[in-house]
Amino acid sequence: MSLVQPRNDRFYEELPAFTDFTKVSEGHAFADLPADWVLLATDIVRSSDAVAEGHYKTVNMIAAATLATILNTAKGADLPFVFGGDGAMAGVPARLAAPASAALAGLRNMAREVAGLELRVGAFPVADLRASGAGLKVRKFQLSEGNHLAMFAGGGLELAEAMLKDPDRAAPYIVPETDEAPPPPLDGLSCRWEPVFSERGFMVTVMLRPARGQAEELRAILADLDTRLGIALTGTDPDAAPVRRTNLRFRFPPGGLWREMRMIGWRRGRGRVLARALFESAVFLLAQLTGRRIGPLVPDRYMEELRRNIDFRKFDDTLRLVLDLSGDQTAALQAYLDAEQEAGRLHYGMHVADSALITCLVFSLEKSRHIHFIDGADGGFTQAARAFKQNRA
Repeated sequence: MSLVQPRNDRFYEELPAFTDFTKVSEGHAFADLPADWVLLATDIVRSSDAVAEGHYKTVNMIAAATLATILNTAKGADLPFVFGGDGAMAGVPARLAAPASAALAGLRNMAREVAGLELRVGAFPVADLRASGAGLKVRKFQLSEGNHLAMFAGGGLELAEAMLKDPDRAAPYIVPETDEAPPPPLDGLSCRWEPVFSERGFMVTVMLRPARGQAEELRAILADLDTRLGIALTGTDPDAAPVRRTNLRFRFPPGGLWREMRMIGWRRGRGRVLARALFESAVFLLAQLTGRRIGPLVPDRYMEELRRNIDFRKFDDTLRLVLDLSGDQTAALQAYLDAEQEAGRLHYGMHVADSALITCLVFSLEKSRHIHFIDGADGGFTQAARAFKQNRA
């Protein structure tokens, strides 16, 4: 039997990456996801209610667990994905669709038993989305060497999300319920950082969509943010980036350790998970305090990589941002978005808080493979999505 992967399986791995975020507006550079791939999608039912009840960190953790489950099932393959705060999506080649779907069925059982949350899980063939009139195109944005975020265009993600929330339309694509599903593979998932507080005044979560949903329409918007509002999104460390070494806080034991133990240790042995997490946290704290390398952990290198590997800017037909802004910048951004929406050039949703939350996927410190998802406190993306839908209506 040949061990060579089919060419389509390596589609995303072989895509060239770009590093200047403003080039996300180059619509011609997006490539079609292969027709035999499958878009896996999750969404937490009534996530707004869970957020209102104070469970926004649990909501974030389950959304990130979706990606941990899929990426661990893929055993290190580079795949296109997006974290949405209360759900997530990832494209997988056909050979991974069945095992990843089965693993997500286990995640759904875990979310129900551990957190009391219902998780919708769907598997949408790319060919079916295209047959329904939606495109699914992707680009690869490099955060740091070996760590990428996918940028999506064409409307396929929005269609899949709408179908997932509609029981009748979703029925052919829902991953079947089963009590036999094994625990999901959640290696690398953690939530050990304290909330990240704004250094400028406010953590602002924004969802912004050009009127026609085209990537090219972003060019003028990004230029306005830069020149008119002084909110630059270029480079690896723009002024509005929400995470810096100066606002990262780690305490021992971490505040999120109980949540991590319950989720990752579900049906696997929570005591073992807790012992390992405590040991890793103690090692990390010691490395931070001494500045010395301990095993694969080089504290200065890791902290620099963490700052670069935050997903605070992304595009999936909608521009999603988490920004650290001053009071004047926040007011100017609100006024600009109101005016542009009134003129019919965009729709937006916005949520303002004093801090943000980080959820981490750390696969290999030695190989510097880790990525960190950020969301505004109090359910930033969930709240912004609600405002976005109201504004579009």
